[in-house]
Amino acid sequence: MSAILSADDLNDFISPGVACIKPIETLPAAPAPIDEPLETEVIIDGQQKSGSTADAGPAQISLTDCLACSGVEGLEDPSRKLFIASVAPQVRANLAAAVWRGCTEAQAGRMIEQLFLGEKGLRMGGKWNNGFTWVVDTNTAREACLVMGSDEVLGESSMATMDNKPTRPTLTSSCPGWVCYAEKTHPHVLPHLSRVKSPQALMGTLLKTTLSRILGISPDRIWHLAVMPCFDKKLEASREELTDAVWGGDIKPGRGVRDVDCVITGKEVLMLCESRGINFFDMAAGPNPVQPRFPDVTIHNFIFPRKSKHNFSPVAGPSGGNLYFILQDVKSRNPGSQIQTIRGRNVDVVEYTVTSAAGDVIFKAARYYGFRNIQNLVRRLKPAKPSRMPGGRPFGSARKPTGKPAGLEYGYVEVMACPGGCTNGGGQVKVDDPIVIDRQGLAPNPGPEEQKAWLAQVDEAYFSAEDDSAEVGNGEAEAKDGVDGISPSYIHDTLEHWAEVTGVPLDRLVYTSYREVISDVGKDKTTDTERVVQLAGKIGGGW
Repeated sequence: MSAILSADDLNDFISPGVACIKPIETLPAAPAPIDEPLETEVIIDGQQKSGSTADAGPAQISLTDCLACSGVEGLEDPSRKLFIASVAPQVRANLAAAVWRGCTEAQAGRMIEQLFLGEKGLRMGGKWNNGFTWVVDTNTAREACLVMGSDEVLGESSMATMDNKPTRPTLTSSCPGWVCYAEKTHPHVLPHLSRVKSPQALMGTLLKTTLSRILGISPDRIWHLAVMPCFDKKLEASREELTDAVWGGDIKPGRGVRDVDCVITGKEVLMLCESRGINFFDMAAGPNPVQPRFPDVTIHNFIFPRKSKHNFSPVAGPSGGNLYFILQDVKSRNPGSQIQTIRGRNVDVVEYTVTSAAGDVIFKAARYYGFRNIQNLVRRLKPAKPSRMPGGRPFGSARKPTGKPAGLEYGYVEVMACPGGCTNGGGQVKVDDPIVIDRQGLAPNPGPEEQKAWLAQVDEAYFSAEDDSAEVGNGEAEAKDGVDGISPSYIHDTLEHWAEVTGVPLDRLVYTSYREVISDVGKDKTTDTERVVQLAGKIGGGW
């Protein structure tokens, strides 16, 4: 069971049901302007306004006050934790398909927010009746990753002049199953991996750095839960490269404080509800619960945009649209160019070519989903070994008749471990789960056709949109440099502001690294000398 189920010993400082021991001050009741830091209005249970304080309004206690407070008297653990959850769109789509046919991703998202934020959700159970302060959408971090990834591929990122920039073709690094596989079995592809963090990792770094620096608290007092479609995201969260020891710039013993403290999947969301006696499907799909303002206006507007971030296109695929955005970016930089699509040997292999108006090839890319196809890709990327024979040809990798390594003509390859992409992640609710069989009215042991129909239903929810997202957001939609509804200039400005607020160089905030993993599991660790000694002992010999 995931760690979220054992987090009840962490007291939620913002819960209105817990009496506050901070002395009440008489402060003005005027609401804070929109460009001021977060102010949370707290009314103590049973408090009545009377006497000289009758016209003073409720006490104003800032988020900093709450985090600095020593806690309620008598608690076994007086430490205070700030709980934040970030949710991936693939999980919302998966749970939407489980709720009812035609349920949109946005509707399921509101149900998840009710679970984490609402009074009828997690606050109803557990030792301390904990709830979360914020629930954020990883789509905002996804947009930043798309822009930074495209800059990296097209040579316009700050890494363009660095020694560790990726080797062409650049390979997607947001799939931890694929990254783990490459680090353990195919280290020759590591120089090709994109250095841009995944949306999960980038959101974790954004939340931990901003809150810890602005509020002046230790990162370990911020508890970040990520709700993801894949069990392998738990492996990503445990990486030593994704801790405060890296972005803090300090040389610390141990592994540091993780940017993502816990990862659960959509399947585990339902398990969590069951353990608390909560029926997820009874969660009200009404308006979003009111969330406090984030303590920085620019970052608040970024992670809580007034315009919904649901600009998915079926052409972009179900895994975040990395490849699609890069193709659109290349196309926007070359007026009159066209994108041509070539189907591969199966549905999970697709090649793309951007050609100019004159028919010249500008950019080539590909999509490889599933380990069967990934194995073919890494074979094509394996460097050829020089022949030991005089005049002999290199060997050891797939070769073209011209002698050039096949596949290296790509500028970018989107690689995902799961066939069908992230909506088919290993942590998603499957068609053969009892909850789906019951709610969908399926026969026991559904077959391949039912599985195919179920995945189509999940994708339908993933690509769904709502009319209430028409409101213009924070200015990014009006930018003239928009690519597929995303403004690179807005993203760059926001990231620069983030680096300025935290005092951390942007490279340490948005990029990561990879390393070859050498495992001794199943290997004979005995040296040649030891084997000779053992053999001599067995046959009665000796030195």
